[in-house]
Amino acid sequence: MTSTVPTAVHDEQETQALEALPPITMFGPDFPYAYDDYLAHPAGLGQIPATEHGAEVAVVGGGLSGVVAAYELMKMGLRPVVYEADRIGGRLRTVGFDGCDDELTAEMGAMRFPPSSTALQHYIDLVDLKTQPFPNPLAPETPSTVVDLKGESHYARTIDDLPPVYREVADAWNACLEEGADFSDMNRAIRERDVPRIREIWARLVEKLDNQTFYGFLCDSSAFTSFRHREIFGQVGFGTGGWDTDFPNSILEILRVVYTEADDHHRGIVGGSQQLPLRLWEREPEKIVHWPQGTSLASLHEGAPRPAVTRLHRAAGDRVVVTDASGDIRSYRAVVFTAQSWMLLSQIDCDDSLFPIDHWTAIERTHYMESSKLFVPVDRPFWLDKDEVTGRDTMSMTLTDRMTRGTYLLDNGPDRPAVICLSYTWCDDSLKWLPLSANERMEVMLKSLSEIYRHVDIRKHIIGSPVTVSWENEPYFMGAFKANLPGHYRYQRRLFTHFMQDRLPADKRGVFLAGDDISWTAGWAEGAIQTALNAVWGVMHQFGGSTDPKNPGPGDLYDEIAPVELPED
Repeated sequence: MTSTVPTAVHDEQETQALEALPPITMFGPDFPYAYDDYLAHPAGLGQIPATEHGAEVAVVGGGLSGVVAAYELMKMGLRPVVYEADRIGGRLRTVGFDGCDDELTAEMGAMRFPPSSTALQHYIDLVDLKTQPFPNPLAPETPSTVVDLKGESHYARTIDDLPPVYREVADAWNACLEEGADFSDMNRAIRERDVPRIREIWARLVEKLDNQTFYGFLCDSSAFTSFRHREIFGQVGFGTGGWDTDFPNSILEILRVVYTEADDHHRGIVGGSQQLPLRLWEREPEKIVHWPQGTSLASLHEGAPRPAVTRLHRAAGDRVVVTDASGDIRSYRAVVFTAQSWMLLSQIDCDDSLFPIDHWTAIERTHYMESSKLFVPVDRPFWLDKDEVTGRDTMSMTLTDRMTRGTYLLDNGPDRPAVICLSYTWCDDSLKWLPLSANERMEVMLKSLSEIYRHVDIRKHIIGSPVTVSWENEPYFMGAFKANLPGHYRYQRRLFTHFMQDRLPADKRGVFLAGDDISWTAGWAEGAIQTALNAVWGVMHQFGGSTDPKNPGPGDLYDEIAPVELPED
């Protein structure tokens, strides 16, 4: 994908050199472990002693991380017991529109995935899902993009169709990355999976930049001395659009995204992303230990997971006791907790003894981003109609500083019903929508878009009621995803490394944290999967299991690739 402000701009010789390198993956930089190789190896993820086969392990949360962890534990011969307060899928939530064709769906959470998410792609392929290009701003497959700032609109198919100032901003961003973050060197090291080089670069940057905001990083660059350039960059951004809502966050969070091309070349899952955890839930793996062929997570649970967890506490014999909303009480030797971590503070009655105090501090300090979306079904992709005067598309993927911020046009083919994401917003922009109902939101959005497309009657094409979400208002989520603030690196390290429980006091073991907010790449399904696999390794290790020497797991290689440790004093 060609980003609105490209992650990197290269001349032809540089481009050819990069194309000759291996493809980029989310390989580090904090923990450069090859999860895709681990998953693909014929030896599998490991095994446990036969005496432990059938032992129960609680998995709290039925999102992607929880389902992946449960699926892999089941394959090893353990019996996962999944608890879910709402629905299987978590923030992979696909919904339909009342009274409309089932093919019309809206992605309320995750909706676009980069090819660098190679562990995610493993599971997409495993359950036979298909992907297609996602219509991000100025992506090659996006028919057209309109950038509307300060009341002035620009129509474009590529960045070269925009006024020169946008190219200036693109060049400034690339220069800023080279100047302050060794972008090309790190990109090459990640492509080549050069762990020593990755660690060398990242160790220096973590120490230098942990206290720096995204905006401060821009301001410190000689390439971004212009406020006008910084303002345009914040409103239009790179990859998926404007990034000014991320300006207060740690620059380390942003670098993780750009180094691994997480914001580039996005693809959507045909039919909706929630199919992935749902299909894994129903899948009967061919290679499975202890359980008979035909066993699935669904069959082990008689079709449905256990209800919400209401209490977690420790008991004698190194057991963790789980109480659920039905009043059922069960004890386990291991619990994998994949739900939103703040639930441990507010909605689940927890013993302080579950975690060391510094881990509780890290959970409490986790910073979450708000996010809102609103979708409407329409009769057809009318935006592809050509204006008789200009010859342009009637309507385009739209980035604007108006209330809607980002508008996405999602079609299912010519003359077939389609979907518009009228607005996708984050943080303060999301909070502005919070008091409004779905219909009230739609009215404000249509008014805002009418100022950009004065001769387009969007309303006449709408064929059903809008659907909306504000993730900060969802009781089991309280936010869209984690985003570290400056100074939070140490907290994230505590949470991510929690699966290495030999390093914990004996009375603090047995609960394993996972989920994208535990990962270094929050907000990405890849991080949810990677931490699930860490937890699987941790549970396997606790039950006396091991990996095949030819396919060492993340815990086996931990000392070689452990995240940089910053001093506490």
